[in-house]
Amino acid sequence: MTKTLEMVFRNAEGKEAVISVTDPRDDVSRAEVDIVMQDIVAKNIFVTKSGELVQTIDARIRTRDAVSLA
Repeated sequence: MTKTLEMVFRNAEGKEAVISVTDPRDDVSRAEVDIVMQDIVAKNIFVTKSGELVQTIDARIRTRDAVSLA
């Protein structure tokens, strides 16, 4: 199973931007992710083609399973 942490932001043009982190810690908390996301916005760490990230929207863990066919 593959896990990906997806942090969703709104940029200056109002479009959604997603930053993905593969294989996050199993015990990562929402509070930890919120702090990181707020820092990303406050410190202008990333800029998209549509402008800087201006708002946090959501954070989620996406899981994916692969099953080999016999």
